[in-house]
Amino acid sequence: MALRGLVKAGYISLFSAAIMLSGCGAEGNQTENAVVQQPSATTETNTSQAGNAAAEKRVVTDQFGEVEIPVQPKRVTALYREDYLVALGVTPIVQYYNPMWGKQDYLELEVPLLDVTGSIEALLASEPDLIITAGEGDAAQYENYSKIAPTYHITNEVLSDTRETLKTIADLVGLPEKAEQVLQDYESRIGQVKEELKSALGEESLVVLRMNVVDHSINIFGTKNIFIGELLYKDLELKAPAYAEAMTEGNMVLAEESLPELGADHIVLLPSNGTWEDEENAKALKEMLDSPIWKSIPAVKEGHVYPVERSYWQTGAITANFKKMDELLKLMAP
Repeated sequence: MALRGLVKAGYISLFSAAIMLSGCGAEGNQTENAVVQQPSATTETNTSQAGNAAAEKRVVTDQFGEVEIPVQPKRVTALYREDYLVALGVTPIVQYYNPMWGKQDYLELEVPLLDVTGSIEALLASEPDLIITAGEGDAAQYENYSKIAPTYHITNEVLSDTRETLKTIADLVGLPEKAEQVLQDYESRIGQVKEELKSALGEESLVVLRMNVVDHSINIFGTKNIFIGELLYKDLELKAPAYAEAMTEGNMVLAEESLPELGADHIVLLPSNGTWEDEENAKALKEMLDSPIWKSIPAVKEGHVYPVERSYWQTGAITANFKKMDELLKLMAP
């Protein structure tokens, strides 16, 4: 099977010329300040006849086949998976951005944004030596990325497990030992938070809902949801209301007539876009909670509805999960 991920000289020359002509050289210079800062590591190198050192390569297998990547990549982008790089102490060269909902603000990265709905030339300008993609990328997009730099697409099986995703990304960037350290801290924190929440909540149930700002419909996250279910119901062993427990999908739109069946003692509520301080979102939230049907839910009756910041609740990555745990303790076990 032919190796993919090798940069094609003609392709790069063509796009580099287009970038220079369109004045994108400034953007390229910007990214020079966003070089990945990795812990120092000793890496063997191959020396050319001219005496120049060339980075060692290795072959790995991703969802689409075999790809040759650097052993110690220095300029990495992990689209929508920057959280894992941050947890490993690596700064990505760009951050995923989608105009429909923005970026993962909680990471507080000071790097250029990559509009994934825009031109691929913007990714070329960042000069990555490794691109990591995941579930939302298709084969055609993968091929385009592979013409820019070696591209690894995480399999859906790995993506469904936070720990395995961290280990995979750590291996790709040459930091497997760092992943082990991060996971030790992660497991320790889970154990501590689980005990405190168990003491505070007992057998009371908790569910996570999302208000979709476009039409004010409500999504419910069930026990099988990767972002919510793995941490809240598996790791922290929180009790899900029967409705969420019975769900066969990770998340689904909650029909209004099903609200009385929800029966949750505590509701974590996030918007699909923006913040709860946004005027439209704040107005919609108040109208929703004041409606008779919502007032029939135990959590609403008791004032146990917790509006939260959306960006780290809509991912199941390591840094985000630490933030979720901190917030759950603050809200329910002060």
